[in-house]
Amino acid sequence: MVKLTFSTALGQKNAKKEKDEALIPQEGEGTTHFCGVSYQEERYAMQETGEEEGQVELPAMLRHLEEHVRILEEEEVALINVPVPEFSDSDPADIVHDFNRRLTAYLDLSLNKCYVIPLNTSIVMPPKDFLELLANIKAGTYLPQSYLVHEQMVVTERVRHMEQLGYFINSLCTGKDTYRLQRRDTVSRIQKREALNCHKILHFENKFVMETLICEQ
Repeated sequence: MVKLTFSTALGQKNAKKEKDEALIPQEGEGTTHFCGVSYQEERYAMQETGEEEGQVELPAMLRHLEEHVRILEEEEVALINVPVPEFSDSDPADIVHDFNRRLTAYLDLSLNKCYVIPLNTSIVMPPKDFLELLANIKAGTYLPQSYLVHEQMVVTERVRHMEQLGYFINSLCTGKDTYRLQRRDTVSRIQKREALNCHKILHFENKFVMETLICEQ
């Protein structure tokens, strides 16, 4: 189940940010899309059977995620704002996918921290294709599959030279503590939370929903 509506642009470039509210850099032409997607989220629980302890999968639960999307085709940039989901412990965030710089930046609005990582083109649709997907959803000619994909990032080092990140990410992250991320091999959800201090961001820029876990070592 997917719904797509349209709203005005996400405020002006110098607008004041309120709590948990996005301030996405504005540049060039672009329409802001307000869209939502429903997806199946798997659930797990720990179960003890005699001397053994194991992880048991529970029936999946249907969730709904909404976000604002602004596509700048000429700049090859996608700007995404994810509000606080009502059902989840995930954080609100602003996300920039810059295909010219081959970089992605996550601004965790709860922590007021920025995280930068090389763009994963196997997950993130190019802006033109993403815009076409949104248009097809609106037209009712395409309904994305509703499932959740997990990825885990680990904080590595602080970014000292913001100008190397390009205009859009620099605008998003200037004045905030900014760190580089490294992707980590997949581990179980329970192990992730026990071993590291992690913050979750739910978002989508493809035919599925991403759960990005950003963890401090």
